[in-house]
Order: sequence, then structure tokens, then C-alpha cells
Amino acid sequence: MKRLLTTLTTLLLTLITTATSAQSLSSDEYAYPLPEVRRLYSANFGEMRPDHFHSGIDIKTDGVEGKSVVAIAEGYISRIVDKPSGYGRALYVVHPRKGTTSVYAHLCRFRADIDSVIMAERHRLKRNSIDITCMAGQYPVSQGDIIGYSGNSGNSFGPHLHFEIRQTATQRTLNLVSEGIIRIKDKTPPTINGLYFIATDTVAGAPRHSKPQRIPLQRTAEGRYIAGGKSPIRLGGRSGHFVLDLTDRKEGVWNRFGVWRVAAEVDNRPIFDYRMDGYTFDMTRYCNAVAYYPMQLSARSEVIRLARLEGNLHDFYSALCDDGAISLADTLIRSVRIVAEDDCHNHSVIELQVTGGGKVEMPHLADTITIDRSRRFAIERGDIKVVIPRYALYESTHFDCEVVKRAAPQDSTLITLSPRYRVMSQDTPLHRAATLTIKGYVPHALRPHTAIATISPKGKISCVGGNCIGSSITAQIRRFGEFWIVADTTAPQIRPRFEEGADMRNKSRLVFELKENFSGIKEYEGYIDGEWVPLEYSPTRHTLTYHFDRLRPLGSGEHLIVLFAEDNCGNRASFSQRFIR
Repeated sequence: MKRLLTTLTTLLLTLITTATSAQSLSSDEYAYPLPEVRRLYSANFGEMRPDHFHSGIDIKTDGVEGKSVVAIAEGYISRIVDKPSGYGRALYVVHPRKGTTSVYAHLCRFRADIDSVIMAERHRLKRNSIDITCMAGQYPVSQGDIIGYSGNSGNSFGPHLHFEIRQTATQRTLNLVSEGIIRIKDKTPPTINGLYFIATDTVAGAPRHSKPQRIPLQRTAEGRYIAGGKSPIRLGGRSGHFVLDLTDRKEGVWNRFGVWRVAAEVDNRPIFDYRMDGYTFDMTRYCNAVAYYPMQLSARSEVIRLARLEGNLHDFYSALCDDGAISLADTLIRSVRIVAEDDCHNHSVIELQVTGGGKVEMPHLADTITIDRSRRFAIERGDIKVVIPRYALYESTHFDCEVVKRAAPQDSTLITLSPRYRVMSQDTPLHRAATLTIKGYVPHALRPHTAIATISPKGKISCVGGNCIGSSITAQIRRFGEFWIVADTTAPQIRPRFEEGADMRNKSRLVFELKENFSGIKEYEGYIDGEWVPLEYSPTRHTLTYHFDRLRPLGSGEHLIVLFAEDNCGNRASFSQRFIR
């Protein structure tokens, strides 16, 4: 009884918090986070990214850093992050009266008092990355207070502000534009790039999908499309679902954006309705099931599957009939209407008639060993072992593995130590990591420097990592594809952007290039005259920077800076150079 009361109380509090948050979602109650910019955007909420949805909006800062960032409402700073990856420098502000938390990411610096605390904490811990949780009364803010300055830190490829609003109780991200919190001038409906039909069958207990059948479209007016050619369109298979390739644009910018909603009706009956209103972060990888993954991997647009896979959540869909599947027969003509809507509520509509009896092209099935997604799967084939945990797949499928004989991309800095294997198809998404073990010939001297390599969707060699025991290496893989063992013995390269003995008295920083050939930078540290100093690493710009510290100024004269960097394959580099301050 006590447990039941506790559960009901928690549920009630959650509902109250959610209701309060929903009532507070008004642009009139929130200030704009960047008062000094033109209010142009480079990305919107819920866009399909590799293995995740985009959790906020990206606001352009006119191509420069240093624009004032303000608190959108009264509250307090709850978290301060300063890391080389992810959001880089970021602030989290809780708004207790509204039940929300706002997030400001990729900053170049915080306001002065926070910067001083972060610098002191980095010196105290001798760490370059800091993540601090703050007490409620430690850093109070009023609406419009400057809390930091826009930048390009972390995994950012240009100056901008990544901005989010979340429900504090659940950390559920919210769609700021569709909710009307951020208002964008936009009257352009989404552009339909392509419509496809995927026929579905079952073999040995697992669904099989045909190759996409492209349906020709004709644009009759802005936002209006009909099927081109003969009507009705003949589709293959007895049943299947549609796939929609589409792009959205906003006024004043060249960037591509994601859509908010895609819905489908068959014979005036709703069968599918996808909406990107928000999600919690444990849901973000489900983007691989919302999208038609084989095409989304290389697309610059969004490719949405108008069906729900067995392992996908229902949360993204406000309407589903037969999980979005459409039944076909040679003699039955069905009327289909598909609507795509952006977050500013501009619509594009496709209308067509379809029937069955078309040709079906199914991919070749190399193996009939079934992987039941609800069970743990383990198999050994020659020198490889694959373990797939239960529910790691979005649907059951068939195992597929082979030795790859065609040439891989060449990299003279790597030593190949095993054959190359294709494990499953790169077109099959993984929701949870699988375990891969490869046996090869690994000399003892190379074991500390070995890793499993793979080929990225863009065709480049990338590092998976792994733990080497004897001549076998085991790694967690988040994608299927081609894998092999390599040894990397090349140390990172550190190069200064100033001369030996340079006069830096009128400079604010020391900048170095830090490049790595394969596995990524694991650690880096710096010392000036033997004392530890904080460094800023930018993996996107391949730079390592020391900013002269006003709180700990260097004495006049000559100084020696010494840098160390280590990659993820155990290769360590050092560098030293003198300068005058």
C-alpha cells in the first residue's frame, strides 16, 4: 500500500510539473537568448543526425564569436560544463516557476565570475575538462542577465549558439519552434525529393524488405505533388510501407532543416502520423528507426519511414494503423494522401492512387540463420565472434558475414594484422552495442597499439578501439560494416603557430596544431616552467590553445612551455618551445 501511494504521489507530481511547463511555453514569457543577432538559424529541433536527433535549435551569430547570451527567464545556473567535445562550454539554467531548464552550448566564455571559478577549479583539479553541478542559490539570474558569450567550442563547425529548453522534472527536450516559443519567419513548405515503396515479406521468422521502388512525382504547385506517369501506380508485394525523402528550408539562410510532422491516409483513413514534439535523451538513438536507415546514412535530407518497426517506440507517433503498413491487391485501387509539415506549420501534400501487381526486387539472402531480436545472439565464424544482446535490433533479421576481398582504403600509417570482415550489412541499424572479437597475427610489441578499424559511411577508415588479449582483440561496435585489426604506432603531431623564442607580450594566447592520424586524442596536458597550465583542445579545428591567465600571470622574461599528447592507441608525443612574456 505504501509503495502504491508513493507511486501515485510521484505520478501526480510529474503531471503537475508537466502541466505547469506546458502552460509556461509562451514566447511572451521567455526572452530571446541572443539579443544582438539577426535571428537566423542553421539547424532546427529533431533533425536527423548520425545516431541521434538534434536536441535544440542552432542560432546563427553572424559568423562571429562573442555575442552576448542572456538568461531567457528568472532562475539559477544549475550546471557549468567546459569540455573539448560535445557542447564544449555550456550553461544550464533552471527556471523553477516554469518547470523548465534552458541550455546554452558552444560558448566561447562564461560571464566573468563563472570564468574565474572554472579556472580556479581547473587549476585545483589539474583537469582540462570540468563539469560542475551548482547549488540553487549559488548563481541566481534574472531574465535578460548576460551569462556568457557565443562561440564555437566543442563539436562545433562554425560560430553559433545551440539552444534548448527542457522540462526540468523529466529532462524531456521541447520543440521550441512548433510550440511557438521561438518564432521564425517562414512561409516555405517542405520540398519532397522522392517517394518510395518498400514491400515487406517474412522469411524464417524475420521480416524482409524489398529494394526501394521509386514512385515518380510531379509538382503541380508549391507544396502540391501528384504521382507522375500512369495512374494507378503498380506497387510490388502484398503489403509494405512508404518512405519519404524531404527537405525543409527557412527564409534568409541556405541551410537544410528537418520536418516536424509526416502523416499518411489510405482511403481517407489515417494510418500513420509522426510528430517531433520532444523526447528524453534515452530515446535519441531511435532516430535510426524513425528514418529509413539505409538511405539516411548518406542523405543530406531527411528520409522518413512511414511505418513503425517492431523495436521502435510508439512515442513518436500520434496515429498508427497496422504500424503504417498498406495492404495491396491486383484488383484494388487505393487512394493515398501524404502530408509533410514543418515546424512553422507549412504543408506539402502528395496525392496518388496505387494498386498491387508490380514487380518486387528482394535483396539476396546469403544466410538463413535468424537473429531473434528478443534473444541474445552469439555466433563464431572462423576467426571472428559476434555477440548481439537482446533488443539491440529494431527488428529480427538474418545473420550475414563474409571475408572481404576487395581493396580497402589505404592508410600508410596503419599496419594491417588480419583479414577484413563484413559483419552484417551497414544498412542494418544497431540500437545497442554488439561485441565483436577478431583473431589475427598480432606481434607482442604491437599489442599495446592495436585496435579494430572500420570504414565509416563516408568511406574513410576510422577507429572502433578494442582490448587486445594475445592475438585477439574485442571491441564494442555501434554499427555493422567492415572490420579488421590494425596497429597504429604513429604518435600525435604538435606544431606551434609561433617561432622559437617569439615575443608574446602583446598576445593573449599560445596556439598549437594538434593532429592525430587514426584513433583520436585521449589525453593532453601542458606545463609552463614546470607548473601545470590549463589547455583548450578543439577536435574540429585540431588546435591546442593556452590562454594567458590574468589570475596567475607569468613573470617577465623567457618561459618554457612543454606539451604532452596521447592518442587512443597508446602513442605519446611531447613538445617544448620557449617564448618571451
